[in-house]
Amino acid sequence: TDCHYCLQSLRGRKYALREENAYCIACYDSLFANPCEECKQPIECNSKDLAYKGRHWHEGCFKCAKCSRSLVEKPFAAKDELLLCTECYSDEYSSKCFHCQKTIMPGSRKMEFKGSSWHESCFVCQYCRQPLGTKPLITKDNENYCVPCFEKQFAHHCYSCKKVITSGGVTYHDQPWHKECFVCAGCKAQLSGQRFISKDEYPYCVDCFSELYAKKCAACKKPITALGGPKFISFEERQWHGECFNCAKCFVSLVGQGFLTRQDDVLCHVCGSA
Repeated sequence: TDCHYCLQSLRGRKYALREENAYCIACYDSLFANPCEECKQPIECNSKDLAYKGRHWHEGCFKCAKCSRSLVEKPFAAKDELLLCTECYSDEYSSKCFHCQKTIMPGSRKMEFKGSSWHESCFVCQYCRQPLGTKPLITKDNENYCVPCFEKQFAHHCYSCKKVITSGGVTYHDQPWHKECFVCAGCKAQLSGQRFISKDEYPYCVDCFSELYAKKCAACKKPITALGGPKFISFEERQWHGECFNCAKCFVSLVGQGFLTRQDDVLCHVCGSA
């Protein structure tokens, strides 16, 4: 058999096969040997060729670019086309776990949340210690909680429906309420952000309170409330708005004035004397 390239006899000589063709060692190396990334010399066929992402190294040249330790049959990482052992890569580039402050080694799974990184085993609920993974979570005082544990430990429960208040809410008589549960005890209209009046520990909208509890003006028959004005007049279990306390005959205001009564009417002195 002759060398496929130089045609010299291979009898008694070493040779290499490529695509079923035989080549003498010299021809094979000159034609097919890969150049080493480190020393730039061809990797001859009698040497071990180590390859990574289309690049090739002699076995002795396959080393960490920082500490020069051999990477043969060892885990390594690549950064900017440089090969690094896991220790050097971790020192230079790996994140520190927010919880344990130890390096998150290349190839291990890490969790990222609010700009910080965790080991997967460190990213757990502060209360039940179960892994959070990609589950919904709530953060309090820089600690993470799964939703059930947070609700059990910290969430307020609505005074009305007893369910958890997850956002917003209203405080009334030192008790938390959902906004949609904080309603008028009379008409059930929502009171959040509205004027209301308390009666027997229950909130009422102004209209319902006036209808149910406010005294009625003896003149206009409308409810007398503090929201209608600060002044009202009371006499013998009857009440008037300040602007309604007028003489029944001449309609002059009797506020601050002496007056007389005749049956259900109040009269100024002039009309009453006449």
